[in-house]
Amino acid sequence: MQEAKKARIRLQSKQGEDVVLQEMAAEVFERGGALYLKYEEPEADLNGQKTRTLLKITRDSLKMIRHGAVESEQTFQEGAMLPGYYRSPYTSFNLSTRTSSLKMTWTRGLSGTVSWTYDLYVHEECTGHFDISLHIQEDTQ
Repeated sequence: MQEAKKARIRLQSKQGEDVVLQEMAAEVFERGGALYLKYEEPEADLNGQKTRTLLKITRDSLKMIRHGAVESEQTFQEGAMLPGYYRSPYTSFNLSTRTSSLKMTWTRGLSGTVSWTYDLYVHEECTGHFDISLHIQEDTQ
């Protein structure tokens, strides 16, 4: 198994006029033809528990799995509507994502940008349109 490398990530999420920008330390590694990215989200819940996120990036899809204060799974594949879920101590529901675009650009090694646009459906009703950009910068030091 390949050793994980340190990286910095910048994750920008836009929903309507709301833009959230997060910068975090991460670990990145390749396994079985996929690129994996692990990081801890900066916000904690009321009990101080944080959420750990694992992204699995393949040639044509992205899967986001979150564990901790929030448990969720979402899969993004251009042109597809795919099932997922969201669970927290306060609520839980099934969801779906309809991804209209998924683009990946790799600059060198494990550095690059992944951007995707999707509609989020909860109980078969569209609850939001999101534009996400994830920049990964492998720490080469």
